[in-house]
This record gives sequence, structure tokens and C-alpha cells, in this order.
Amino acid sequence: MAEEGARQYRQELTADPRTFAIVRRTVTAHVRYWGWTQQVGPAAMCVTEMLANVRDHAGRPDCVLILRATSFELRITVSDRSPVLPVVRQPDWCSENGRGMWLLGANADAWGVEPTAEGKDVWVAFTRRAEVFATL
Repeated sequence: MAEEGARQYRQELTADPRTFAIVRRTVTAHVRYWGWTQQVGPAAMCVTEMLANVRDHAGRPDCVLILRATSFELRITVSDRSPVLPVVRQPDWCSENGRGMWLLGANADAWGVEPTAEGKDVWVAFTRRAEVFATL
């Protein structure tokens, strides 16, 4: 059952670095409009990392971005057609890559991956803190 007042945005796209800035602006606009202003920066960074992972590891750049916000949670999902699940590695700070999944965990309140019939969903979630509810 869907939560009353839940908001959702869905976009089919190609994980192409030339469009990452447009996607970040789209995410920023929705996240801010939905009242999750403190998560704008982390949400935009996480989307960039998830799209870069599609580009680098999924074998095909086509994917789907879904933003979903309720009163309690902002969830961002990127679905691709690769069944290969991401691997979290200890970051090598001297390397140019290999930190994407670590960055998701460091910036979001939770993250995960779920295999699907078509490939997989990689998601991050941000939750409202107790002090935020006191001001609503």
C-alpha cells in the first residue's frame, strides 16, 4: 500500500557523463521541492556515483532513475539491466576509481542492491532525523 502524500519521479535515461549535470539538476530540483533540502548535495552525489557505475560496469548505459519521497524517507533508485551486483571495496585513495559504493554508504543513511528479473536496482535512502520532525 502506498503512503498517502508520497511523491515520485521516474526517468529513463542513458548513463552518459555529458548528461550527468542535467540529471543532478533534476534531482536537486525534486529533492528541494519535496522539502529534503539538507539532502540535496548528498543526493546529487549519490546519483552521479550510481550513474557512473552503470556506465562503467553494467555493460549497457540505459537505466531508469526513480526518486521517491515520503514524510519519512527519500529513496533514490537506479535500475540497470546487468545482473552483476556491485562490490564494496576498501577505497584506494591513490586510485582514480573504486570508491563509488563506499561513497554511497558514507553519504546516505542506507543503501542496497536488489536483483530484479531485468537486472538490478541500486538504491540509497535518506531518513528524517527526530529533530527535523520537531520543526515540521
